Amino acid sequence: MHPRTTITPELRDWILTTTRDGHSVVDVLQLMKDSGYDPRQSRSMVAEVLKLPLAALTAQPVSAPPRGQRTRHPEAPEINVDGHRVGVSLSVGVPSLRVLENMLSPQECDELIALAQPRLTRALTVASDGSNQVDQRRTSEGMFFGLNELPLVGRIEQRLATLLDLPMNHGEGLQILHYLPGQEYEPHFDWFDPQQPGYDTITAAGGQRIASVVMYLNTPELGGGTAFPGLGLTVTARRGTAVYFAYEGGDQTSLHAGLPVQRGEKWIATKWLRERPYRNPRRV
Repeated sequence: MHPRTTITPELRDWILTTTRDGHSVVDVLQLMKDSGYDPRQSRSMVAEVLKLPLAALTAQPVSAPPRGQRTRHPEAPEINVDGHRVGVSLSVGVPSLRVLENMLSPQECDELIALAQPRLTRALTVASDGSNQVDQRRTSEGMFFGLNELPLVGRIEQRLATLLDLPMNHGEGLQILHYLPGQEYEPHFDWFDPQQPGYDTITAAGGQRIASVVMYLNTPELGGGTAFPGLGLTVTARRGTAVYFAYEGGDQTSLHAGLPVQRGEKWIATKWLRERPYRNPRRV
């Protein structure tokens, strides 16, 4: 057995690289066991590196409140949303994932970038107590629009609401993120861990997150796609397209990462959707 329990930089890089290459968490744990790591320590280390709930790795059941509303998954080949035609070029069953074409027009992409630029700050994540924090896994800059803050924002939010059959007020504020070469968002989940101390505080505003929509506002010269390691799938960042994926709290199949931008820059607009109306004015 390996006597060490600390996570070395080499082990951390190996865990991240292995998951990005399409290996599941189960695969990673088995490989570590085959190399002589203690299974209990391996679970703790993998959970820490990938920011996974330890309960998910130990197959312990987690109690949850009654389910709220869920999104409708767009179906191919095309959906007419109030005169705006959105195409579906890729469908995955688990997790429920769709690549959406023409989600935004070129003009809408340019306007969102221009409106966001003066308000960019270091992008934050949600800490276990519900507060915002700087996370070394997320190296981009970003900002939030308030719900229906501007006519453009409201139009996009209504389009998503119609497309996914979920009221506008179930959405968190639209977030714009800007990535430069080398910047990324390492593998993570968008849902909130029910075992975190701040879970009740985080979900009091509108329940659990149930789906995400990542809309690409430009096409990077190289890199910057959205990877789903468990699927062996990377969605290419292309201006105007989007990737939608739905999940349940504890769902490991929705593990995803914003891959490093290798050349150029990347702009995205992200929308997180809740199972109940979201009324918290604090942006997370």
